[in-house]
Amino acid sequence: MARVKRGTTKLKHRKYVLAKTKGMRGNIHSKERKANEVLAHGGNDAFQHRRKKKGDFRTLWNVRINAAIRPFGMTYSKFIGALKTKNIVINRKMLADMAENTPETFARIAKEVV
Repeated sequence: MARVKRGTTKLKHRKYVLAKTKGMRGNIHSKERKANEVLAHGGNDAFQHRRKKKGDFRTLWNVRINAAIRPFGMTYSKFIGALKTKNIVINRKMLADMAENTPETFARIAKEVV
């Protein structure tokens, strides 16, 4: 079996890892072992928070819809229930966008439901 020298590959990996942790505090940005640890945990957090972000946005849309429907004398839950009974199918993202950017369109939908 031929001898394999790992110097080039090892150095390339080290440079890659330390470049990822550039700007971090302490010895994380200069010690390869700590940098590998931090990157592993950071990857886990990033994976979980990509999933969490979807729920956070849904909550934000609900709050925006609730704030926009209050002047019409309704609450969010009653508004969504009324949309379902009238068979008006618009997702929350679009409703929140309409409430923020085109309030006159949102007002027409609200008056249709009320």
